[in-house]
Amino acid sequence: MRLNTLKPAEGARKERTRVGRGIGSGLGKTAGRGHKGSYARAGKGKIKAGFEGGQTPMQRRLPKVGFRSLTAKDTAEVLLYKLALVEGDVVDFATLKAAKLVSSTAKRAKIVKKGDIARKLTVKGVHVTAGAKAAIEAAGGSVEE
Repeated sequence: MRLNTLKPAEGARKERTRVGRGIGSGLGKTAGRGHKGSYARAGKGKIKAGFEGGQTPMQRRLPKVGFRSLTAKDTAEVLLYKLALVEGDVVDFATLKAAKLVSSTAKRAKIVKKGDIARKLTVKGVHVTAGAKAAIEAAGGSVEE
């Protein structure tokens, strides 16, 4: 094998189609774009997402449904049984961050009842669901908000 004899495999490089070069090419005159319309024009081939040709689009025909809370993405959920990973007897936002139970982008936390807690804990400055509060108090702990 020599550098001057190298060439790509057969069929690996395809010549580009030259459109609009006469009737004999098969793609003359309209160059495969058809007659008139949006796609026949230069620079007009793209249409906006959701555009339905002038018909009222789907996102305007259907009613508005639901509600998305803006604060939900800032709130981290902490499962009750994971509080065992927290050092010490006091659980607050800083200790949850230190135990890596809360992401660095979260601004607040909420403890949700899943599993059980065996040791006595004092929860301060963190939101707690009713079920989680009952479980913490059943274990001998307390919740201060």
